[in-house]
Amino acid sequence: MSALAAAASTVSAAEKPIRVMIVDDAVVARSLLTRWIDAEPDMTVAASLRTGREAVDQLERHDPDLVVLDVDMPELDGISALPLLLKKKRDLVVIMASTLTRRGAEVSLRALALGAADYVAKPLSAPDAAASATFKRELLEKVRSLGRRGRALARQVVPAVPAPRTIPSPPLQPEAPAFRLRPFALMPPRALLIGASTGGPQALTALLGELGAAIDRVPMLITQHMPPTFTTVLAEHLARASGRRVREAEHGEMIVPRGAYVAPGGRHMRVVRDRDGAKIALGDDPPINFCKPAVDPMFSSAAQVWGPGTLALVLTGMGSDGAGGAAAIAGAGGSVIAQDEATSVVWGMPRAVAQAGLCSAVLPLPAIAARINRLIAGDRT
Repeated sequence: MSALAAAASTVSAAEKPIRVMIVDDAVVARSLLTRWIDAEPDMTVAASLRTGREAVDQLERHDPDLVVLDVDMPELDGISALPLLLKKKRDLVVIMASTLTRRGAEVSLRALALGAADYVAKPLSAPDAAASATFKRELLEKVRSLGRRGRALARQVVPAVPAPRTIPSPPLQPEAPAFRLRPFALMPPRALLIGASTGGPQALTALLGELGAAIDRVPMLITQHMPPTFTTVLAEHLARASGRRVREAEHGEMIVPRGAYVAPGGRHMRVVRDRDGAKIALGDDPPINFCKPAVDPMFSSAAQVWGPGTLALVLTGMGSDGAGGAAAIAGAGGSVIAQDEATSVVWGMPRAVAQAGLCSAVLPLPAIAARINRLIAGDRT
C-alpha cells in the first residue's frame, strides 16, 4: 500500500462527510436539499426518502449521522416517525423541517421536547431569492454543526471494564483556569437579558422552571433566534411551562418586573429610556450576525440603560451573536454568565463570550438558575 493510500485509510471518522438522510414527500424539496448538501465537501446525502415509514424501515441500511425530517408526510408523519428513529439509533441527530405557520411552530417545539436537535423553517410556496438563500444558509449551518457534534458524542463510549486506578503525580504547577473570569458587578442586577439560538427553547424551558421568587424583582428580556410566529408560540410555551407571564414584546411598552418579554421573530428588540422609564423598542433594520432578532442589539442597548445593573445570560447556540453586546455590558460594569460546553446543544455563542474573557461565570445549565437567584438577592458569590 502506498503512503498516500495508507494515509487515506487512517482518516478519522470526524473528517469523513456527514451522512444526511432527507425525508420529505415533496420531490422538489428533496431534489433541492440533495443538490445543496451534495455540493458541500463535508457532507453527503445517504438517502432521499418520501415518507417517515421509509425512513424508519431503512434507517439501518443507510446509517445516516443526521436526518432532515419533514413534518407533514403520508403514511407516517415526522412527529410520529421521530421517536421511532431515535429508538433505533440513540445518537441520531434529527432536524425537523416545518413551514412558517403556527402549526409548524407548535409541531417544531413539540419535536424538540421529544428529542429533535433543532428545526429549520421552510419558506412558503414560491419563496423569493432572499428567503431561499436564508433557508439554505441556515440548513447547511445546522447540518454541519449538529452533525459534527453528534459524531463526537457517538464516539464517547464508556468502557465496559473500569480502568485500573492509579495515583496521579502532583502537577509541577497549578493548572491555568479554562477562561479568564471577571468579578460580578457590585450592585444587584436590575434586569436579566437572555440570548439563545440552537437548543435555546429546551434550555429556556428548563431555566424558567427553576428560577425562584427573586426573578420577580427584575424584568427579563429574551432574544431567541426564531422566525415570526415561532416566537409567538415559544412565548406561550414558556408561559405554560413556567407559570409566569411570558409574551412577545410590543413596541413602546414599559419594561416592568414579574414577567418576560420575548423578541418577536423578524424584528430586533432594544431597550430605551425616557422620562417614564425603560421601554421596549422594536426595529425592522437589517439582520445582525445573519440574525433577526439578534442578541447583540438587545445586550448593547440594555448596557446603556441599566449599566452595572445589567445581568446577561448567553445560552446554547451557533455562531457568535451576543459577543459584541456582552462586551458592551462588561464595559458598563455589568455581568455576563455563559452556559458551559457539556450542557449546550451547540457551544458557539457561549464559547465566543467565554473565550473573550467577558464572563463572570461559565456554568452547566442546571446550576444557572440558582446563581441568578443569588445574584438578584444581592449575593455576589
